[in-house]
Amino acid sequence: MAVLADTIQDLRKDVFVNCELDRVWRIVKGDVTAWFSSHGGTDFNFERRVLIGTPGIGKSMNAGSYLYQLLQYDVKKLQVVVHCFGDTAYVFDKTAKTVTKYEGNKISKIVLRDLWKRGMKWYIIYDVARKGTPPDTGFAPSTGWGMIVVPFPKVSNYDEWEKQLKASRVIMNCPDEKEVKAMCAWMKRGLDKDEQAGYWKEVKERMKKVGPIPRHIFDEKIYIDRLGAVDGAFLAIKPTDFGKNFTWEERKNGIPRIRVTN
Repeated sequence: MAVLADTIQDLRKDVFVNCELDRVWRIVKGDVTAWFSSHGGTDFNFERRVLIGTPGIGKSMNAGSYLYQLLQYDVKKLQVVVHCFGDTAYVFDKTAKTVTKYEGNKISKIVLRDLWKRGMKWYIIYDVARKGTPPDTGFAPSTGWGMIVVPFPKVSNYDEWEKQLKASRVIMNCPDEKEVKAMCAWMKRGLDKDEQAGYWKEVKERMKKVGPIPRHIFDEKIYIDRLGAVDGAFLAIKPTDFGKNFTWEERKNGIPRIRVTN
């Protein structure tokens, strides 16, 4: 695992690059590379991707790393990268070395069609806002571009878009135990070995109860809140549900759907 760190005004800003982040990037890179291979061309049908994973494992933050990688991609081949957050679009023009912010879905459509008419090659990272919706099926021209959508966990936020554009799902897994241990070691790198070991022991116990989800295991208060939500969901199961498959209701607090089996 590679670890990058930046500190601004004494607030730790750490980015942990694990195998899952790299695996998804290789898929995106493979799509872009295929575009410029001998089999690609002006009518090349780019794969549309939907990034799926448990809430709290860092999908949106990872999308930022894909933006960085795409910006480093050969400008002669890929001239523009578009990063959308709901109806807000940031257009990175690599040839002019500029970034322009556009507000509103209608404006974004006009801009993307203009890029297409000018023959520029571009890739879209679309991060669905918490209360937002996935991109409209007519959001961009039908050919000549690639996209990966990072959806809000609620299925209705992306399933119709996924079906209409025949998008392929990319499943991002939770970090494994070794990766979480490495994160703990980095975050507590200034402490002595006993304190580091004690913190890792606490985090390991939390993982047993709420899973290896970075958002919920490193801070005690956040962990307690999550544990309460999990306990509440299990208490809501009626006696008649035992012995059968059971699906959690989607909730505003981001609890993922699970299926309990006997």
